[in-house]
Amino acid sequence: MQRKSFSNLMCPIARGLERVGEWWSILILRDAFYGLTRFDQFQKSLDIAPNMLTRRLNALVEEGLLERSQYCEKPPRFEYLLTERGRDFRPVLLAMLAWGNKHFAPEGEAVVLVDVKTGQQVNPVVVDANTGKLITGGEYAFAPGPAATEGFHRRMALREQV
Repeated sequence: MQRKSFSNLMCPIARGLERVGEWWSILILRDAFYGLTRFDQFQKSLDIAPNMLTRRLNALVEEGLLERSQYCEKPPRFEYLLTERGRDFRPVLLAMLAWGNKHFAPEGEAVVLVDVKTGQQVNPVVVDANTGKLITGGEYAFAPGPAATEGFHRRMALREQV
């Protein structure tokens, strides 16, 4: 499928946003992580127009983040289940949760992450999978990867001049 806008960029952030960067898509994925699977559940939770929900669910299925599974034949009814690609979005949601709680919850945290076994609140962070070291600001930088284009190398070189 030929994509417009961000499609020709090599940036994985742009590619990811192209798939889930729309408000409703992220909230649908959030609700899928909460355990919702059915159209009416998503609609009730999100208070979203049916036509918009249909479009967003179809897009998430097309992008491979959700899969549609029929659970009733007459009338035909479907549920939407997270795929491996969709489940891999969980750390992104957890990072957004922590960021939103830190910067945009003046009334206090409305949603927190807890350890299922202990009930203790946990603070999601990003760590290097190889070392377990916390990834923070100045110690790490973006760099061209093996598949980076010449244009991306030029953009990275501009960054180094700043």
